[in-house]
Amino acid sequence: MLKNVAVVLLDGVHPFELGVLCEVFGLDRSADGMPCYNFTVVSAEGPTLSTHAGFTISPSVGLEPLEEADLIAVPTGDAFVMRDYPPGLLAALQRAVERGARVLSVCSGAFVLGAAGLLDGRRCTTHWRHSDMLTERFPLAVVDPDVLYVDTGSVITSAGTAAAIDACLHIIREEHGPKVANYIARRMVVPPHRDGGQAQYIERPLPRTRCDTVGEVLGWMERHLDREMTVEQLAARAHMSPRTFARRFQQETGTTPYRWLLRQRVLLSQELLEQTEETIDAIANRSGFGNAAALRHHFLRTLGTTPNAYRRTFQGPVPDTV
Repeated sequence: MLKNVAVVLLDGVHPFELGVLCEVFGLDRSADGMPCYNFTVVSAEGPTLSTHAGFTISPSVGLEPLEEADLIAVPTGDAFVMRDYPPGLLAALQRAVERGARVLSVCSGAFVLGAAGLLDGRRCTTHWRHSDMLTERFPLAVVDPDVLYVDTGSVITSAGTAAAIDACLHIIREEHGPKVANYIARRMVVPPHRDGGQAQYIERPLPRTRCDTVGEVLGWMERHLDREMTVEQLAARAHMSPRTFARRFQQETGTTPYRWLLRQRVLLSQELLEQTEETIDAIANRSGFGNAAALRHHFLRTLGTTPNAYRRTFQGPVPDTV
């Protein structure tokens, strides 16, 4: 049972993510019949730590409480993607997992867990902007950039900023059930569980080719996403055989014509959902999916959420007929 919670601070810590951890685990709600934790904020780098917001934090203790903690949380901070970490902290995190405690990272805090070897062979996540770097620095980690958080039992990693709330409420839900998690979510005025994952927030610009063999065809495809098109038709436009065209397309874009086309159609539908009040059926037609059911299927498969939920997230509630 979760009892002792410790948050580890490094220089450059981001106050918002620290604040989320303090709000969920550090607030005494025992008067309302809610669980209460022995909550400690510790320093891994001296008595006074800077924040990116321009003020300092002075935790009263060092790493000692980590030896008794049931949950150790590592919030994000400046330069976490590239910097090194105190060996004493990495060893303490390793010992914690070995004795059955859990560790939680927020955003680029995952790089601390990676440096401790705790992501090797494990599925994990971080902010989508850092996912490639996490893979590069820790090639044994199985990085999933599309989700809000990943729980592998002893190691929990969450994506950027607000995803810390999702991961913390998930831990509360596991430890005490949905009633307690829902109560805390209401107190924080946040949903107890968010639909979809990080995929719906990732910026995905149009892929650029390394040469112009299929570049003209790509431009035509982008301008005519609402049309039906086959590899044979595209190959004829490029003056190639279908087999040669498919091979060149894969070499230059890193994907197949079908997958490229599908992704661009999803991107267009995202743009229309964010910026217009067109119905889902109209957007499905404009983006080449044909009907709302097809759009919903591919949207859910690609982004992990529905078109209507996506529209509510990025545009707010607007009238819709579907």
